[in-house]
Amino acid sequence: MRERKWYYTMEYRPCIDIHDGKVKQIVGSSLDDEGASTKENFVSKRDADFFAEFYAKDGLRGGHVILLNKVGSPYYEKTKEQAMLALATYPGGLQVGGGITAENAKEFLDAGASHVIVTSYVFSDGKINYDNLKKLVAAVGKEHVVLDLSCRKVDDDYYIVTDRWQKITKERITYDLLDDLANYCDEFLIHAADVEGKSDGIERNLVELLGKWGKIPMTYAGGISTFQDIEDIKELGQGNLNITVGTALDLFGGPLNYETVLSCVQEV
Repeated sequence: MRERKWYYTMEYRPCIDIHDGKVKQIVGSSLDDEGASTKENFVSKRDADFFAEFYAKDGLRGGHVILLNKVGSPYYEKTKEQAMLALATYPGGLQVGGGITAENAKEFLDAGASHVIVTSYVFSDGKINYDNLKKLVAAVGKEHVVLDLSCRKVDDDYYIVTDRWQKITKERITYDLLDDLANYCDEFLIHAADVEGKSDGIERNLVELLGKWGKIPMTYAGGISTFQDIEDIKELGQGNLNITVGTALDLFGGPLNYETVLSCVQEV
């Protein structure tokens, strides 16, 4: 892959996480199919279109809508309805992930998504499924694909996790891996799953690792709880990482003011 960097001002990428048909913020590592052990930080009384319209008003693009219910589970259709509502409200402004395959990806793009976000379909049986990856690219084009490389720490390394961050694969995040996968996608989305939803600080080593690469757009999520965390991502990530803030944002009941977060991100 041709060596290049994409230096520009860090962007804020908003999020709309949907579980059991409701916009929520949860502790990512607690998510299960039945919901009995899922730890909820915030459950909105508003539908997903409210948040989509809110982000559209501020011109924030590239936010991710995540369907947290598994395809075929009891609440999946209600969750999908909310996702479709958000996409229709802000066509071209949002990405969508959760149960995406080569067979259904176009449906979400036709509904208004700019990109589809994919994990488990591409990482199966603990490794990269290149057949599925190539099918996905053939179906919608790499310019519409975001690969979710959300990961958990094992010893001193970070390994990609699938199935709503429950299964650790054999795929370790390295620069060679990022170089390879960048040939099949437009962006990366990376949740630090061990700290996701806990508002207890970022994965500094992961941020530094990702920031040194910087060849295509990449969004980091997980553990941001203070404005200092945002400044640290700027520094450690060398300006090469976008960010999203979930549980800590006041939109979701957290302490960080939304407008101040945007100002902090946009400061040069």
